[in-house]
Amino acid sequence: MEKSPLTTLCYIEKDDKYLMLHRVKKEKDVNKDKWIGIGGHFETGESPEECLLREVKEETGLVLTGFSFRGIVTFSAIGWPTEYMCLYTADKFEGTLAECDEGTLEWVDKHRLMSLNLWEGDKIFFRLLMENAPFFSLKLSYDGDKLTEAVLNGAALELMKD
Repeated sequence: MEKSPLTTLCYIEKDDKYLMLHRVKKEKDVNKDKWIGIGGHFETGESPEECLLREVKEETGLVLTGFSFRGIVTFSAIGWPTEYMCLYTADKFEGTLAECDEGTLEWVDKHRLMSLNLWEGDKIFFRLLMENAPFFSLKLSYDGDKLTEAVLNGAALELMKD
């Protein structure tokens, strides 16, 4: 079955930390060795919230009881189909953290996030989340691991030069 171009990603918050997934368990993984949030592809007929709740439960064992839809992120990458990601944060949940078969789960202090091995574009939406920006649309274009374009609410952002 072909994967949906629609995905969810959630940053679960507790004590000024985000629950992060260090993707170290799968060999063929576009996110290998990167730190990302919790989420995945929509299944047929799912709403964004249904996908969010299912993915969080599958990957962490937690059941979200309070979450916010923060933005939509469009990923464009050479050699990959376009992906549209519904970005959430969550601050209420129940249950006990479980092992994840996609990587290692770890609560990370928000002030340490930028020092992790993150996708360049993730740093942009982390800043927007930290600034409590209103609902946003962010387009990120990549060539391999290199961010080549970032457009926020229709306006191009200046990219850091290596």
